[in-house]
Amino acid sequence: MRRAFVAALAIGVSALAASPALAGSPHFVAVEAERAGSTLTVNGKEAGLGNEEQVHIVVSATAECINGGGNHPKAVNKESVSSAGDFPVQNGKALFSLSVTASFQPPCSPPMTVDFTNVVVADTTNGVSAILTGSF
Repeated sequence: MRRAFVAALAIGVSALAASPALAGSPHFVAVEAERAGSTLTVNGKEAGLGNEEQVHIVVSATAECINGGGNHPKAVNKESVSSAGDFPVQNGKALFSLSVTASFQPPCSPPMTVDFTNVVVADTTNGVSAILTGSF
């Protein structure tokens, strides 16, 4: 009987010691995008990260050169842009800020403006993403 108790106790203690930390429930709490000229900056906060040291965030978007009439004049004036970075996790949360810049040839000069659409923010560490609707 005593052997069974010691064996059960040893199994229970080793199971507790080998248990991985729970990862939580990763999700974006707030994500905002702002355009200045031909640069789009995305700021955000992700929570529910558990005991991770850092997260890898990727921002991708489509940049288009729009003419004064609100139209996209040429297929060559459209490009995919992206930026990525690693951000520290503190108390189960991570704050991030990433910028992408469009560079067109020929340049997108006034009265034309750069418009960003299809903006996606992804945490590739945890496999979660957020889609920002509209254009910026």
